[in-house]
Amino acid sequence: MNSTEVKQIVKEKYGQAAAQAKSGERSCCGSSSCCSSVDPIIKDLYSSDEMAELPEKAVLASLGCGNPTALAELKPGETVLDLGSGGGIDVLLSSRRVGPNGKAYGLDMTDEMLSLARENQRQSGVKNVEFLKGEIENIPLPDNSVDVIISNCVINLSANKDSVLREAFRVLKPGGRFAVSDVVVLGDIPADIRKNVELWTGCVAGALHQDEYRSKLAKAGFEKMDVEPTRIYQGQDVRDLLSGTNLDAKSIIAQVDGKFASAFVRAQKPAVPCCGPDCCCG
Repeated sequence: MNSTEVKQIVKEKYGQAAAQAKSGERSCCGSSSCCSSVDPIIKDLYSSDEMAELPEKAVLASLGCGNPTALAELKPGETVLDLGSGGGIDVLLSSRRVGPNGKAYGLDMTDEMLSLARENQRQSGVKNVEFLKGEIENIPLPDNSVDVIISNCVINLSANKDSVLREAFRVLKPGGRFAVSDVVVLGDIPADIRKNVELWTGCVAGALHQDEYRSKLAKAGFEKMDVEPTRIYQGQDVRDLLSGTNLDAKSIIAQVDGKFASAFVRAQKPAVPCCGPDCCCG
């Protein structure tokens, strides 16, 4: 698939997820049948206290693989941007952490998700939030304008991750932090998974190997890269992820067991800009 095809598939999938949440149904990250059980990627990500302070439809629309707001160490007064903000759960949580003097942006390309997120914002009553329409490969914000970039299982869905990371670097202020939850690959993955369309929208097939993720971050200009697995998918997790696809789970489960994981990915934009083509400032 080319990038345009991947983008259209993802947009359709997440538009459907927004419609499900609006009707009171739980969205899921994996295949169409996985919601009949507990989705191994999206389960148990938020505390009961966090969920209690959010609109129900924001929780229902959550398709993440981690809790970046809990790990990003957001500070009062900071400006934070959530790439692929969906129904707005992480934006709303971030808005409380940065406080009234801070700002939380959410960026999403799907009209249905943006509509749901703005509805959730109205219900929550927060004022320091703004949801933007756009693509994570072309962020509609100026250079050096945000302190922290978060994202929750979205960057792996992009077919042009280099552009995403370059844009993230561009909009971060010097010293700004990249702090995202994403699915990463820990070992070799069978080609069938990479080719499976449903898994492109299920947070698995587009995932980078953890070493490639670090390499791409460095290429974009980041420093202090770290990839910390937070949940490694094994056994029944893998069976649930493959449920509803055209893959024979029994024949390949041994090949993918323990080979991919949710991870917290950290990096930092250098505080001092480079002062020449061959320099290493700072």
